Amino acid sequence: MVSKQDFLDAAFGDSQAVANYAELPRLAFPGFVDMQRMTTLLLAERVAHDGQVLVIGAGGGLELKVFADAQPSWTFDGVDPSPAMLQLAKQTLGPLVSRVSLHEGKVDVAPDGPFDAATCILTMHFADLEERRRMLSSIRERLKPNAPFVVVHLSFAQSGGARSVWLSRYAAYVTSSGVDPAKAAGAREAIDSHLTILDPEQDESLLREAGFSDVSLFYAGFAFRGWVSYA
Repeated sequence: MVSKQDFLDAAFGDSQAVANYAELPRLAFPGFVDMQRMTTLLLAERVAHDGQVLVIGAGGGLELKVFADAQPSWTFDGVDPSPAMLQLAKQTLGPLVSRVSLHEGKVDVAPDGPFDAATCILTMHFADLEERRRMLSSIRERLKPNAPFVVVHLSFAQSGGARSVWLSRYAAYVTSSGVDPAKAAGAREAIDSHLTILDPEQDESLLREAGFSDVSLFYAGFAFRGWVSYA
């Protein structure tokens, strides 16, 4: 049985996996580019032209590049536990990296802020329930009053066989994107075994427990959900 840590090391520590990372969200995540654009617009509703944004799970640098391209005066702090993924973020950002401070670790290594906004995209499902509570509280503590927080991850109904149905739909989508069916089935099994997936109602409840208000669903794409809320 592969442990959760082994799964994470294979996904984000292996050099080949890291090299291929930029392509993976586009294969597995419906509307990935549009979701990033919507996230940028949601942040821009309340972040000033010289705002500072905290990005949790910044490895790879995909959303950092989108935000930095769209808002030339924003600065960023990006946090990720994988050194290899942070190195990839530097490569992805290129000259934009001058506006980004990257930190190796989890939320607790982030500066205290307070930040004008925060995001956590395709990251929260790697944390178990208690760690997720701690992450949300730590993010909330680092935000200015009324600052927006955008979170996106796997989230779907868990009861009455629904979990199995949605995992199969995920695998079917990945296969339809051109991934080998055997690899898609392996990804389905790994996600089922190692990720913490909650139903959307519980995800929203955790945001409110952490002190976020006006929790609103802004994105739903097959097995993924995204919310905007405010500190």
